[in-house]
Amino acid sequence: MTSPKRSPHFWIGNGILAVAMLMLFFMGPLSDALGIWAVALWMVLAAVGMGFLMSDKSEPPAPD
Repeated sequence: MTSPKRSPHFWIGNGILAVAMLMLFFMGPLSDALGIWAVALWMVLAAVGMGFLMSDKSEPPAPD
């Protein structure tokens, strides 16, 4: 049984969201260095990551 392949948009979106999640762990030092721009950068990354996920038009995997 072969599993359906996911599109690159799915993987790019998940990668960008992973970077956004890592930014949350280091938001203290980032906000010291970048100020309010750290939050702005996080919001942009989260929005772009969700945009890639929502633009994924591949079929969802079949239930087990």
